[in-house]
Amino acid sequence: MPSVVDMEILIVGAHGTIGTAVTEHFRALGHSVTTVGRTRGDIRCDMADDVQLEAMWRSVGRTDAVVCAAGEVPFAPFEKLTTADFADAWNRKALAQINLVRMGVDNVAPDGSFALISGIPSRDPVMTGTAAATVNGAVEAFVRAAAIEIAPQRINVVSPSVLTESLHAFDASFPGFPPVDAADIARAFRKCVEGGNTGKVIELP
Repeated sequence: MPSVVDMEILIVGAHGTIGTAVTEHFRALGHSVTTVGRTRGDIRCDMADDVQLEAMWRSVGRTDAVVCAAGEVPFAPFEKLTTADFADAWNRKALAQINLVRMGVDNVAPDGSFALISGIPSRDPVMTGTAAATVNGAVEAFVRAAAIEIAPQRINVVSPSVLTESLHAFDASFPGFPPVDAADIARAFRKCVEGGNTGKVIELP
């Protein structure tokens, strides 16, 4: 695997709450970070748009590791979820991350890695969280399957509980769930990037 000193790391979704913590964490460790976001960052890209994603990879060139902290899903009662809601969740959380990897394998070092993001509803469902559970489970299944095909490149996924910094918005949807700080999620991504695992779901807590 690449030296854990001064790796080139691409962080997608770098300016959200989780992405900001991840970016700061890797920079503090001495890595060279390139940030990607829909509206700001070193590179602007909506990863749900194949054309933009292809352009992003052409701009990036070669990198040692890719971290994705992006992906939106709707939370709504089951009876109110529409085909469009499920399609949007699939496109923005699952397919976008799948394509990030699929289009990027030739840009990542042969012994480099990908680290994606899912979430706790796939293993501990909540009311209003059916769409989230569905696409998070898809991301995790993809990681387990892709790991055996892209080796020696590695791929893992971080699956956090509700974010401490977002409790004000999501506490009612996750009653009694232990929250996870963004800084702890950043450390889990470090485990994915600097560790040796592949095909793993890193659950927090």
